Amino acid sequence: MKQNESSITSLISAFGRSYHSKYDTPIIFDDFIANRLISEEEFSAISNNMINGIQFINSEIGQQFKDSPAEILKWITQIQLSPVSLARSAYCEKVLLNEIMLGVKQYVILGAGLDTFCFRYPELEHSLNVFEIDHPATQEMKRKKLEAAELHIPSNLHFVSIDFTTKFPYESLLDNGFKNQKTFFSLLGVSYYLTEEENASLILQLFANVPSGSSIVFDYADENFFIEKGKFNRVENMVKMAYASGEPMKSSFSYQKIEKLLERSGLLIYEHLSPTKIQELFFRDRTDYLSAFETIHFIHAVKK
Repeated sequence: MKQNESSITSLISAFGRSYHSKYDTPIIFDDFIANRLISEEEFSAISNNMINGIQFINSEIGQQFKDSPAEILKWITQIQLSPVSLARSAYCEKVLLNEIMLGVKQYVILGAGLDTFCFRYPELEHSLNVFEIDHPATQEMKRKKLEAAELHIPSNLHFVSIDFTTKFPYESLLDNGFKNQKTFFSLLGVSYYLTEEENASLILQLFANVPSGSSIVFDYADENFFIEKGKFNRVENMVKMAYASGEPMKSSFSYQKIEKLLERSGLLIYEHLSPTKIQELFFRDRTDYLSAFETIHFIHAVKK
């Protein structure tokens, strides 16, 4: 992504987490810090943009709730914006916390955006090094927001800049204290925007200098991604909105293709969550609009 687009994407993602923490019940992923990183003006502006954009996403819903902007915002957020990010974050951190118990000493967050893990788990400051990797503009925005929110950057949090389509910045990681230790990587909301070759190259570089037992959680789109419309056309909307923003989604994979891609880097799939499984684990028995997104899968893969 371009630098300014990365910043905007990060802000909208944080908005979704903040909205969920404030208004949804039950909670799938409680990012209670996210709201401190979004000003009232930003929250209001994003909300109004979404409400005003309902005619482009679903004109029938816009007409149905024309006298209830709050219901329109809830519908857009729960149908289109939040399901993938909430479920993948909840899954990723569940796996991470288990991996920490199994000896992980380093956590590398690729496309970190306005991630708040370090601030929600201050007890890990002296046992887990966290490396947030993203575009410089996004990281500068985050630093300013942390300062405005009076959130102190903990000693275990390190910022490393990257362009995901180029060589992975291992030198920068090493300069920030990265070691050849058991490491956990998260690659959330990134794989769609890279080609198959870029995804393969990135994962190969990630695991070139970490020991056996290191692992990664990532989400990917399956082979129906570019033809599936989804509930209320939300899959089709996702693809169209990415294209309209100037950052088209580039890749989708069958399970077999993902398996082979990972094998090339010496990784084995430890756990695979299909949309059906994601629905069962994170969205079962809900009475609101939230449900697992069609065609989106989660993977936990481990280095042999």
